[in-house]
Amino acid sequence: MSHSVTVAAVQLSPVLGSREGTIAKVCDAIAQAAERGATLVVFPETVVPYYPYFSFITPAVQMGPAHLKLYEEAVTVPSAATDAVAAAARKHKAVVVLGVNERDHGTLYNTQLIFDADGTLVLKRRKITPTYHERMVWGMGDGSGLKVVDTAVGRVGALACWEHYNPLARYALMTQHEQIHCSQFPGSLVGPIFADQMEVTMRHHALESGCFVVNATGWLSEQQIAQITPDPALQKAMRGGCYSAVISPEGKHVVEPLREGEGMVVATLDMALVTKRKRMMDSVGHYARPELLSLNLDARAAAPLHLSSSDSLSLPRSTSDEPSAAE
Repeated sequence: MSHSVTVAAVQLSPVLGSREGTIAKVCDAIAQAAERGATLVVFPETVVPYYPYFSFITPAVQMGPAHLKLYEEAVTVPSAATDAVAAAARKHKAVVVLGVNERDHGTLYNTQLIFDADGTLVLKRRKITPTYHERMVWGMGDGSGLKVVDTAVGRVGALACWEHYNPLARYALMTQHEQIHCSQFPGSLVGPIFADQMEVTMRHHALESGCFVVNATGWLSEQQIAQITPDPALQKAMRGGCYSAVISPEGKHVVEPLREGEGMVVATLDMALVTKRKRMMDSVGHYARPELLSLNLDARAAAPLHLSSSDSLSLPRSTSDEPSAAE
């Protein structure tokens, strides 16, 4: 039986230097999206506390202070920050996909969190390979996060930014029959060509996977750009590259994308289009040739320590300056 789902792709401007400030904006946006009928709300890549734009324009030898500040404002899971988002998801009965800088002791990760409509955290995944300059900021994720999860709005998968240029990562989600793919990019980076490339990539994934794509990018104001760098030449690298959009399994925009400024793209998805597309071309079903081509996924969580006996060790919890409400 066909049904519809209303979704929102939020183009958000973070509060630079403030985890709490950005979390407050995220919770407000969830409420605003819910008022417009959205039961799925998608936010940009590592929007909490903010994407590390500094790493794109600053030599490694000079970016220590900004990197350490990001450590201070990063999110631990669970914590008061994740509790607040979970509460907002639960209050507004919305599935929330949020990008955060996650701190796990001495390492930061580009992490995607999916909260179900009852506030339960149903997925925490880390970007498997940080891109280019990001490798100076984040550690690498593993295959344990390449999962599609059942939620109140259907089967939801997520990837961040240039993970979409890893066709096997996308295929891993496709084989799990994602119905709504949630993608996140930083926005306000590289220039208009970044948004153009993003559009091609997102529309292709919708067609190839036979799913809807909800894509969210961030936004920087001119004042924020000046706060990151006073150099006009470097400021050019932090404009453009915004493309918050909702795309159908037929590769079409469901509504007009948002390419500039803060706001949100809200659209209602006719989930019958998933079957309509896959009737003609199902990349992991009747159009696949698994006896010729298949994917081997190591879905184990990577760990630096494996105990060979039953003796337990006392290990510290993840470093945090913001305790969970449960603590």
